[in-house]
Amino acid sequence: MAIILKIVINSSPIIFLVRLQFLELFIESNDEFYLPQSVLNEIQAKSDEINSVLALLITSKKLIVKSTNLSSLCNHLNLSLGLGESETIALATELQADFVILDDLAARKAAINFGLNVKGTLAIIKKLTQAGKIEINDSNEFYQKLLKINFRISRSIFDTIFSNS
Repeated sequence: MAIILKIVINSSPIIFLVRLQFLELFIESNDEFYLPQSVLNEIQAKSDEINSVLALLITSKKLIVKSTNLSSLCNHLNLSLGLGESETIALATELQADFVILDDLAARKAAINFGLNVKGTLAIIKKLTQAGKIEINDSNEFYQKLLKINFRISRSIFDTIFSNS
């Protein structure tokens, strides 16, 4: 029997994965993908492609929208992080998630301090390439594509991650 992982995702990884058309490829598995309610609210504030993609994934039950019951933890985290990051970390803690997907450095550090296994957008993309779901033929072209969608990453970190792709 396959192990089902619990994965909690914050807004920026969702936004970037949708812009790259990789989100559906990432969540097409039997794993459980959770979207904190505050993250959904943040994304729904705009009526755009990202909102449309999320609506379809929620309707098809590939993304589970859930609020955290750890409101005191969420409020404490919200003193130094955004509400979306705070609820993402609190929900991942509550669910004892296998992974939490965050890009914000301060949020990643906070999640690690809570013992969470943190991954970012680039780790997801790397996993998709390793699984053969996407192909990056030209790393320079892909790096430029990331910059074009406002993904902030230094070339040296990008090269370190994708040197074996």
